[in-house]
Amino acid sequence: MDATTRQTKILDLLNTQDRVEVEDLACRFAVSLQTVRTDLRDLSTRGALSRVHGGAVHVSSAANRIYADRRKQNAGGKLAMAALAADLIPENCSISLNIGTSTEQVARALSGHRGLTVLSNNINIINLMIGGLTKDLILAGGTVRQSDGAIIGEGAVEFISRYKVDFAIIGASALDDDGAVMDHDPREVSVARAILKNARTKVLICDGSKFQRSAPVRICAISDLDVIITDRPVPDDFAQAAKRSDTRILTTSQNESNENG
Repeated sequence: MDATTRQTKILDLLNTQDRVEVEDLACRFAVSLQTVRTDLRDLSTRGALSRVHGGAVHVSSAANRIYADRRKQNAGGKLAMAALAADLIPENCSISLNIGTSTEQVARALSGHRGLTVLSNNINIINLMIGGLTKDLILAGGTVRQSDGAIIGEGAVEFISRYKVDFAIIGASALDDDGAVMDHDPREVSVARAILKNARTKVLICDGSKFQRSAPVRICAISDLDVIITDRPVPDDFAQAAKRSDTRILTTSQNESNENG
């Protein structure tokens, strides 16, 4: 059996199961472990699968696991930030939330709010809030990114542009000291911009680790935001940029200090 045939059969297997193992594939095709590893490497390079220890998984399965892992990262910090965000939101108002593990925690923190109209491009958020005290749940239309339940693209942008909400709460992947707010996927960024554009009060929720990360696509500048919620003191340059823009920075560490004081 040549490499092309083996690799086709590997992909066929991944269409019917979540994972393939190197040893199982070697036995199935009567080839060496190294030959299977070479096949998996070639398929991974082409973006057809994702390699994991001892085997490979379907690309979307790998992405789903990555997103699930992100939910666990700094879980306590996200809970505290979400509580701060929920304190900003009155009952009987309208709010937009974008994709992200931090905004999902905000949705959980808003579960006790009555009379909210919630617009989101995040399927997870809508599912979390079904059956609660929310007045209306509105899911943006568009292309669903299967890795995390985000609805992205021009369809979602056009849909969101029909609304004007009281509050927008967005997350992001990276923050620069100069006040730039950034993310990776231009389609996701377009939706985040639409959410901000069509809101009266604009809030960013981001933990401090985002200052150590980079992303290529600009969502907005700090001057486009009314409030930033984070879990630790921000760099001095970022704080000065916020001061010049009259953008409030709320940190969970300050909140804890105030409560303890």
